Parts: sequence; structure tokens; C-alpha cells
Amino acid sequence: MSDFSEPLGYRLITGPDDAEFCARVSALLDQGYQLYGSPALTFDGDRVIAAQAVVLPRSAGSDAATGSAEGLVSQAA
Repeated sequence: MSDFSEPLGYRLITGPDDAEFCARVSALLDQGYQLYGSPALTFDGDRVIAAQAVVLPRSAGSDAATGSAEGLVSQAA
């Protein structure tokens, strides 16, 4: 995994649907990320794999042209 010095505006968290996955998503919510869309689930033949997108809201002056999460959310609505 890459080491980013700045928080990403959008992240897609994936992994087995277990307590560790829920803890990873919960930790991001504690850092200010917000859920983006519904979770997705699939089965890999052995276990259920989950995916959840999260976005980090930017300042009120940001918009989609600057790639902010707020712009993405408002465009999707």
C-alpha cells in the first residue's frame, strides 16, 4: 500500500466482511470521512467480500471542478 502524505478525498475500502473490515471503515469515519453510496458484497467461492466507498468532505468553497468530495456527492444526487 502506498504512503500518502495528504488524506485522499475518496477511498474504496475492500476486504472480507468481518470485524476487521468494519473496524477499518469505522476508523475512517472517526477521521472525518463519510459513507458514499451503499456497500457492495460479493462471494469469492470461500467468503463474502465487502466494499464501501468513503469521501472526505472539503471546505465549503470547494466544488467538483477542484475534485472535492462535496462536488462528487452533489453531482451524484
